[in-house]
Amino acid sequence: MAERSFSEEVELLRAGAGTELHMEGILAVTKALLQSGVAYVGGYQGAPISHLMDVLNDAQEILGELGVHFETNASEAAAAAMLAASVNYPLRGAVTWKSTVGTNVASDALANLASGGVTGGALIVIGEDYGEGSSIMQERSHAFAMKSQIWLLDPRPHLPLVTEMVEKGFELSEASNTPVMLELRIRACHVYGRFTAKDNRPPVMTVREAAANPVRDTSRIVVPPANFLHEKEKIEQRWPAALRFIKEHRLNEFFGAGGDIGIVVQGGLYNSLIRALRILGLSDDFGETRIPLYCLNVTYPLLDDEFLCFCEGKRAVLVVEEGQPDFIEQSFHKTLRQAGSDVRLFGKDCLPTWGEYTTGAILGGLRKFLEAAAPALLAPPAQTAVQAFDPAAARIPVRDLSTVVPPRPAGFCTGCPERPIFSAMKLLQQETGPMHVSCDIGCHLFSILPPFGIGNTTMGYGLGGAGGSAFNAKGGAPVVNVIGDGGFWHNGLTSGIGGAVFNQNDNIFLIVDNNYSAATGGQDIPSSRAAPGNRKGNNSIERAVDGVGVNWIRTVDTYDVAAVKATLKEAAESGVAGPKVIVARNECMLNKQRRVKRERSDALKAGERVSRSRFYVDADTCTGDHACMRLSGCPSLTLRENPNPLREDPVAYVDNSCVGCGLCGANAHAAVLCPSFARADVVSNPGWGERLVHDVRHTVIGTLQRWSERRRERRLAVLGA
Repeated sequence: MAERSFSEEVELLRAGAGTELHMEGILAVTKALLQSGVAYVGGYQGAPISHLMDVLNDAQEILGELGVHFETNASEAAAAAMLAASVNYPLRGAVTWKSTVGTNVASDALANLASGGVTGGALIVIGEDYGEGSSIMQERSHAFAMKSQIWLLDPRPHLPLVTEMVEKGFELSEASNTPVMLELRIRACHVYGRFTAKDNRPPVMTVREAAANPVRDTSRIVVPPANFLHEKEKIEQRWPAALRFIKEHRLNEFFGAGGDIGIVVQGGLYNSLIRALRILGLSDDFGETRIPLYCLNVTYPLLDDEFLCFCEGKRAVLVVEEGQPDFIEQSFHKTLRQAGSDVRLFGKDCLPTWGEYTTGAILGGLRKFLEAAAPALLAPPAQTAVQAFDPAAARIPVRDLSTVVPPRPAGFCTGCPERPIFSAMKLLQQETGPMHVSCDIGCHLFSILPPFGIGNTTMGYGLGGAGGSAFNAKGGAPVVNVIGDGGFWHNGLTSGIGGAVFNQNDNIFLIVDNNYSAATGGQDIPSSRAAPGNRKGNNSIERAVDGVGVNWIRTVDTYDVAAVKATLKEAAESGVAGPKVIVARNECMLNKQRRVKRERSDALKAGERVSRSRFYVDADTCTGDHACMRLSGCPSLTLRENPNPLREDPVAYVDNSCVGCGLCGANAHAAVLCPSFARADVVSNPGWGERLVHDVRHTVIGTLQRWSERRRERRLAVLGA
């Protein structure tokens, strides 16, 4: 159950030639794939291209009509290996994943694919997750493209161009027999725009037809002696073919004319650069710029002659290249020096060496560049515009909010079923002392941050078990390896648990089974209990680990804090040789709420009885100790002023964002805390019996309250007399 459905939007993908479409970038990419005659599509979900997989899954009917095969791959490596279909056959294939972590996973298959080359067009749509909103290590896909000599497209975030570059990507791949990467930043994935559609094209050859007519070309297989010739072929044939195609089809763009300075910019940064130039009064909102621009929609390979042509008649050029190392800037420095040019090249000496190039970052770099190369363009109006945009430049005092608002680290969603697992682990560590915890990629990684502070390392998706394998000290302190269900099916079953069985590793494996690949948007996985009809779900994790030889397996409800704690303790004290596996199971609350809220709304409209639990804190009982918060960290659990004027400590309070998971009460019970938590069931459209009971209770309680009030008034009257 993905967090977003595209079942209605995908009907736009049927549009024919000449139709003007207005849609999101990720839908436009899908439309471009269909217009390009793609034969098969695969991939693995991950920001910022998770929705591309969701769109493709919702478009199964359209794909089937065109004869396009779609598959959700088990990992990025599996997706890259799928492109093997384009090695011997004229099949256009596309795969997608989150980069750079996904590219790292796929590196073995990609390197083999790039070495042997392809016959049909092979396009890899990568979500470049770089910058302040990223959740991964800060690296770029550019280095991998250079290493394996895979051509890298970085299109300007303009939907007519993005869709064209999808089609040109296939053509470039076929013209040079080389796989091509199409890099999309998060803004390009979700930008809205208009473009003119073309007719969808069925593939020239379907995968079924290719399988029925097998072709074998040993020169494309990476084994000796062919592999020694692949490098020669790359340099002498594929590289020149790619350069010719890029130049002849004018994939890079030029804007503006005249002037003795210029700017080279990666295509994906074009919009931010234009915004910065607009602030300086050097461009309008439509890109009519006073400074010539060379927009690199292809960032690898670079065209030296095209760059030198742009530099003719210029004194200085600025290279706007996000991230590090400065691959493009270094290459252009070499090009200028070898050509004997005296053009002065600026880049990281003006712009930040690292980090996302927001409009503010580019604006600061432009100011430094213009101060050195063309100060006349920084007239007083431009300086005023910079100061209005940049409070630091105007020296406007900005209050440090860290002195007012406490820091709020990223954490679990309200009601997340993973939070109680780490509450139980924290309670256990209070008894046994700290233990080494090897974490994995996924929501459970938030356990490293406050209030839990649990977790020592994370080494990659599905590698939580392998990350703790070195601590296989017989009879030593227990080591816990945490793996999510998505990571388990991606990599953890083989590299973690299978390896532990083989090596008789005594570590504890805690598998968080919340029914979805929750961290990437709620996509279904093999163990999902309600996978769509075109897939087979409900594959047991317990059966899988039993199948690789695990002898000690337990299943617990994540919300039962006491049971999770007891099971962890049992595993730590078990004398059973080999890995101990605990499957902690309960549904992702975020996805559950999306479903339940819709069901509840429909039931209310139909006049049906609906009941939901709400938890609250009895302020008279709460002691103000707040251990409940230290064991939970739930966003719905907060503080409010103590209603008792004789007590100063604030009391705990459950706000309206509570989803009724019951963790706060479970923590209080497991930790033997104060009994201040209580539950109330809110009933809508109650039956006649419930109404009768309510009316009787209301009448009795009201009568007793009135009697008590009259009694109090009589006592006050006696005391007054």
